[in-house]
Amino acid sequence: MQTLLTAAALVPAGMVPASIPSPDWSGFDIPLPWGSLRIHAYALCILAGIVVGLWLTSVRWAKRGAPEGSVWDIAIWAIPFGIIGGRLYHVFSSPDAYFGPGFDGTGDLSLIPQIQRGGLGIWGAVVLGAFGAWIGCRRAGVKLTAFIDAAAPGLLLAQALGRWGNYFNQELFGGPTTLPWGLQVDADNANFPAGYPANTLFHPTFLYESLWNILGVLILLALDRRFHFRRGRLFWLYAMYYTLGRVWIEAMRIDDAEQISLFGITTRLNVWTSIFVFIAALAVFIVLGRRKDGNADSVYLPGREPAPAAAATAGTPVAEEAGGKRVSGEPDGGTPAVAETAGSAAEKDTPKDSASAPSVTGNPVRDTDRVVSDSESRDNLPDNQNGSGLASAQTEAVPASTGGTPTAAESRNTGKPGGTETGTAPESGSSR
Repeated sequence: MQTLLTAAALVPAGMVPASIPSPDWSGFDIPLPWGSLRIHAYALCILAGIVVGLWLTSVRWAKRGAPEGSVWDIAIWAIPFGIIGGRLYHVFSSPDAYFGPGFDGTGDLSLIPQIQRGGLGIWGAVVLGAFGAWIGCRRAGVKLTAFIDAAAPGLLLAQALGRWGNYFNQELFGGPTTLPWGLQVDADNANFPAGYPANTLFHPTFLYESLWNILGVLILLALDRRFHFRRGRLFWLYAMYYTLGRVWIEAMRIDDAEQISLFGITTRLNVWTSIFVFIAALAVFIVLGRRKDGNADSVYLPGREPAPAAAATAGTPVAEEAGGKRVSGEPDGGTPAVAETAGSAAEKDTPKDSASAPSVTGNPVRDTDRVVSDSESRDNLPDNQNGSGLASAQTEAVPASTGGTPTAAESRNTGKPGGTETGTAPESGSSR
């Protein structure tokens, strides 16, 4: 650090090396009848980030099969909650300007709502923004986990553009540097650190984070295309990536911030926050990866899925039953269901004792009862062995069939002299 300060002091005034110049403007005024309205460049960068982030989110959300326009229904809740949460996190992570050093009451509470001066903490924005998104998702009938997966790359892209607001406000830069991309800060700016020469260059941490985030957008899109993350896993992957970069970028900054001592180490609150969020995100990412959800691809909440189309499938036969019921569809065999109904009605008018009754489809089906086994064939030998009287007694002992299918005994009679001709059922069978 001392070496960098010495090197910066040796550079003559007016001979600043290659560097990123300080901005020439920080906004513009809109004249009004009672004065003017100041539009800050910081706010424009935030708005540009929101617009581009929503665009990317809407494209990804539509590809997931979400209801049309639902991204805007969710954003109208998520954005205001996110801005409020981001501001609250910044106020309590850098409280001196608002509450005074050590909360001694010497601060200016009126600065809290002045967001145009800068100061939005990303983790407060994410937490309250997610709560607002949950409200919007419930109203739209979609899953929050599905939405945050779709929104993760867009959120990182929004942060990449929003960080340029720190450049126009000349704030949140790093320590001094002699690198050719060092950042110039106006010496008369309230954020210029005391004790440094006017021509000192500083690390453009806003640029580091912006480039880190843009790279992260490409990585998240590539990983999601390869692995198709669901159940919120892509969002937690975003949290891991962002905090990994935020740790080293935050450690470079020299602006005032709340210092926290843990495990014998004293550093900025945002550094500790990033470490803990990274660990928590990694744990949740692993746990979610072990869960199985057969409906993970659906973006809809259970019971909120869209109703199926009422139109019948093209090519499906539709007919009327004799009783007036409408029958549609085909059985597995490809025969229309109505054919079965028609066939059942036809059977009532067809003699059931015919040797070959037509099937439902019109193909003849032979009576399987006419197949006589060897043992039955031996029973047909009474003429030569036991006499005809026994065969006649056996025939008379068999009750008359009430159906149209000949009994085994009747079938045996067809092969004897004087019996019914083969293939023709006895007339007494049909009358009974």
